[in-house]
Amino acid sequence: MREIVLDTETTGLDPLRGDRLVEIGCVEMVNRMPTGQTYHVYLNPERDMPQEAFNVHGLSSEFLSDKPLFASVVEDFLAFIGEAPLVIHNAMFDIGFINAELDRVARAAIPRDRLVDTLTLARRKHPGVSNRLDDLCSRYSIDNSRRTKHGALLDAELLAEVYIDLIGARQSQLILSETRQSFSVGPADTPRRQREVPLAPRVTEADIAAHAAFVATLGGTPYWNEYTKEN
Repeated sequence: MREIVLDTETTGLDPLRGDRLVEIGCVEMVNRMPTGQTYHVYLNPERDMPQEAFNVHGLSSEFLSDKPLFASVVEDFLAFIGEAPLVIHNAMFDIGFINAELDRVARAAIPRDRLVDTLTLARRKHPGVSNRLDDLCSRYSIDNSRRTKHGALLDAELLAEVYIDLIGARQSQLILSETRQSFSVGPADTPRRQREVPLAPRVTEADIAAHAAFVATLGGTPYWNEYTKEN
């Protein structure tokens, strides 16, 4: 199953009041594991950068002035996400901005039924406590030391790790891996499950004598002689 973990950075909190996207970061997951495939772009918002937003992500108007407009990257963005579910922390915030940008370029909005909101999942699993991304990283022992500022791609990468723990996929994969290893018929150093009491040999002395008599009829020096007790 293919999923896309997504995060954005913006100029503010409300796309209906003129705030715009300035960064999109996406991480591809297949069967709940990151594949290493990502999508990342900075965007020119065609407006100023409020100081409050700059303090969050550190993206200045000067830095973004030569970056592409959303209209010029929309095809690549939509091609990357395809029809996959979108895993987003506080999903309605990000999808509100993305759909506002899609509307500006006359493209269809992304429906809500494609969204997996990790904030909702976290509140159900950890009620009554803070469930910000930093809190979840700390709770699941995920290293977020690089997150000195918000960044869409870095936050998507961290969220992918959080998501695996949040839904218990990491534990399930570990159990499956251990189970496969226990019953594996692989290299000699692969651990195997052993019987506490070995089974008794099923080949009788009579069977051995009969086989030796048969080998004697073959003449010459049959290869079997290398495995007989006499040799």
